[in-house]
Amino acid sequence: MSMILLIVLVLLLIGAVPAWPYSRSWGYGPSGGLGVILIIVIILLLLGVL
Repeated sequence: MSMILLIVLVLLLIGAVPAWPYSRSWGYGPSGGLGVILIIVIILLLLGVL
């Protein structure tokens, strides 16, 4: 379950990068927010909480 969550978060992070045409006007907000969530999930996985 946690591996699926990690894969989904990575895909969302890649999709939010402002290099794609549909997300250039978004700025770095979505990718930054997803990056923080991804780091929190990785830390929780390393600590064995998830």
